[in-house]
Amino acid sequence: MSAEHSDPQSPDPPHPHSSEPSSPDRSTSSRRPARHDRLQLLRRLTLRDRQLLGWLAEHYLLSTDQIAQALFPSRRAALLRLAALHSIGAVTRFVDITTGTSQYLYALGPLGAVVHPTAYTDPDRPSARPPRSSIERTERIVGSHKLRHLLGVNQLFVDLHAYTRTDPNAQLTRWWSEQHATAAYAAADIRPDAHGVWSVGHRSVGFFLEHDNNTENLSRVLRKLRAYERLAEFGPRYPVLLRVRGRRREANLLRALAGVPTAMPVATGIHDEHPAGPAWTLTTDPGLRRWLHELPSDHGPDNPATNPHRFTHPDTSD
Repeated sequence: MSAEHSDPQSPDPPHPHSSEPSSPDRSTSSRRPARHDRLQLLRRLTLRDRQLLGWLAEHYLLSTDQIAQALFPSRRAALLRLAALHSIGAVTRFVDITTGTSQYLYALGPLGAVVHPTAYTDPDRPSARPPRSSIERTERIVGSHKLRHLLGVNQLFVDLHAYTRTDPNAQLTRWWSEQHATAAYAAADIRPDAHGVWSVGHRSVGFFLEHDNNTENLSRVLRKLRAYERLAEFGPRYPVLLRVRGRRREANLLRALAGVPTAMPVATGIHDEHPAGPAWTLTTDPGLRRWLHELPSDHGPDNPATNPHRFTHPDTSD
């Protein structure tokens, strides 16, 4: 039995060289099974496995804890399945040295790349040449200066997806990465950290996430908001979520935005508060904290030419 699932309640085992960014396990990632064998391995993938691989193709990486929270009934169940997926090359893994937990972070393995051959390939340089292998793709992720940021952005959506398992009326109906959202709304030249649509009942709220780690000054944050003005002219008017690390930062943002007209609704929130709940403060009404599904949201004109990605709830006409 591997060390990773010997104790489901403890953190993943530390890598023997965890003081340095660790490369993916080449003994697994370098396997190139014959076509027949590969087909047999693909048949072993469950719907949940394929959902996970789709997330890793779009969002680069997820931690053990994030995968367990979003998709599995327990951490032990997640560890057992992840070990199996790693053994067949569906995922690759490396040790998280960004948060001090020493847990594994997972990315697409060579078999996962077969399922998603057009996965995003470089978190730092979207226009970089395609990697020669899944190993090179993972090495780009390991060496990315955005590693901690990616985990923070993905955590909001993991929290939302996990919430849907406890509330049958809730659904995460869209989860786009920065690169996906940037390409989809290229005409407006916005670069959100992520874009999502959160549905509760028949109400669907789109949003753009700006995940703040206190690394940018307030003037830069305000310039980001002005970039959304062009999108509001022809596309959706979704709230921009400014998610920050603490109350002081939030209070400073609310003061800076008091009385400032914005093309999109703007709401602030704290990293540690659950994003589905009453965690959001509109800059136009700072005295009240709202649930995510209560924020104002407009999917924009029904015009395929100017608003080609207009969201339509699968269960309604709007």
